[in-house]
Amino acid sequence: MTFDPARSYRCCPQVALRPEPFGALAYHFGTRRLSFLKTRQLVEVVRTLDAYADVHGALDAAGVAEDQRAAYLSALAGLAENGTIEERADETG
Repeated sequence: MTFDPARSYRCCPQVALRPEPFGALAYHFGTRRLSFLKTRQLVEVVRTLDAYADVHGALDAAGVAEDQRAAYLSALAGLAENGTIEERADETG
């Protein structure tokens, strides 16, 4: 599935985030893949994705500047591709 920032996402439950001075290390226990979140602001976005209706809401809440949006969306698309974040199922009904 293609990353769509208009949809809701969450950090995968099999992922552990370890804070680092540059941002965080994200380790996926299922795939054993290690990813680097290169800014603290990106870590904040990933940690809070599930609190917002879409990715744009998480970016707004984290204070990501408009001129940085494309870079953050690209980073999040990569994290979705490797399973660090996943689309959140709507909890209706």
